[in-house]
Amino acid sequence: MGKRFTASASQLKPDPRYNSKLASKFINCLMYDGKKSVATRVFYTALDIIGKRVPDVSPIDIFTQAVENVKPGIEVRSKRVGGATYQVPTPVNSKRQLTLSIRWLLEVSRSKKGRTMEIRLADELHAAYKREGAAMTKRENVHRMADANKAFAHFAF
Repeated sequence: MGKRFTASASQLKPDPRYNSKLASKFINCLMYDGKKSVATRVFYTALDIIGKRVPDVSPIDIFTQAVENVKPGIEVRSKRVGGATYQVPTPVNSKRQLTLSIRWLLEVSRSKKGRTMEIRLADELHAAYKREGAAMTKRENVHRMADANKAFAHFAF
């Protein structure tokens, strides 16, 4: 069996402004059609907007905390046992936690219409920093599902 993941994590270079690998990964996930300069501009503009809203805290710290707040600790996975399919709560490894939190933040930001992506992203990151917003709601729903299916935890694989 081949490698499960690509070498992108080892090749990832920190972003130029904040020297953060997390920011660099987020920019790569934000990017569409290889347009990295557009994604970079959107990300940095969103952080500048956040910096104006919360002047006493560094924007990169707000971004990092927002991503941390959205990370799920547990999720449900389907497990087939004797003809029935159960939703089994399982812990989430750190790589998947990061992937899910970035994915949820971007999904929510992209789904809102009417304003520029910079403003939508800034709004969602700021809301996640305060433990509010749609991305946090998504995380709470995942945790609620896992809690509701605790009875099937003995099927964990």
